[in-house]
Amino acid sequence: MSHGIFGTRIIAAPMAGGTSTTRFAEAVHRSGGLGFLAAGYKSVAAMSDEMRVARAAGVRFGMNVFVPDPQQLQPSPAAVALLEHYRDRLAADAARYGVEVPPLILGDDDGWQHKIDELLLHPAEFVSFTFGLPDARVIAGLRKAGSTVLATVTSAAEAALAADRGVDALVVQHGSAGAHSGAFLADTARSSVPSTTAALVLQVRAAVGLPLVAAGAVSDAAAVGSALAAGAEAVQVGTALLRTDESGARQLHKDALGADRFTETQPTRAFTGRYARALVNAFVRDHQDAPDGYPAIHHLTAPIRAAAAAAGDAERLNLWAGTGWQSARPGPVADVMSRLLAEE
Repeated sequence: MSHGIFGTRIIAAPMAGGTSTTRFAEAVHRSGGLGFLAAGYKSVAAMSDEMRVARAAGVRFGMNVFVPDPQQLQPSPAAVALLEHYRDRLAADAARYGVEVPPLILGDDDGWQHKIDELLLHPAEFVSFTFGLPDARVIAGLRKAGSTVLATVTSAAEAALAADRGVDALVVQHGSAGAHSGAFLADTARSSVPSTTAALVLQVRAAVGLPLVAAGAVSDAAAVGSALAAGAEAVQVGTALLRTDESGARQLHKDALGADRFTETQPTRAFTGRYARALVNAFVRDHQDAPDGYPAIHHLTAPIRAAAAAAGDAERLNLWAGTGWQSARPGPVADVMSRLLAEE
């Protein structure tokens, strides 16, 4: 059965930080889905190498790229003061492991233009963006190079802007999704966000005519069916695949998703300065008032997170998880994909 431009109804979310490896993307592909690699936090060379390996394996894949926010890269003096204050507060966390909080790093755009240049030179079948929208020239260039371009949106207003920029399809991300929110319009009222992923898909479907991919709490075949019935062409799955054998996530993270001691998730800026949904641990509780500031805070907390992982301390690690995390199971990707693809 054909499933439009994606050829499947299950897309594996691009999970930056080492989770979405080429092995993981290949396992998703072999199991009837479409895997995405993640350019975030990688050098251009590393991104290029991953694409080369995936192509050599005959794998269909997409590449996800973070869109830099000029306001975050050039914060106001008041914003810098808040970041410096947060840096001082992190000293106690760092001291637990005998590491230091690094100096504030501003202006890191994650190699944005170099990554775009590489994707224009060596196109991926799909390129998706999150945290914002590239300008129309970038989108047109990637499409001319042969890529299908997707933008991550969290509201009908963001969807309309993305459609105007010329993207081919949209990833409609509900607030129930794990890890970073792709929201980029500051005036999107939280109270206006529909309560379910399917309801958000319906809202976006009424605003634009592009193919939609539903993301957020897609943890079983019933959730897949609900999103498709609402008008999505496919669903994007992250947390449900995070504990799999082929996932590159830390074992500490995988185990935490199955641990009884973690009982809720919450959007937090504590780890990166950008809202991301995570299991509520000590670090999240201790830093409820973390300021806005991505990726500056990502760099500030990096030594703490690395040391916590090395020490096997899940209380100060970024344990990204969607609201459906309790249904995530260990085992091969193929087993999870089989459950997700099961017809109701």
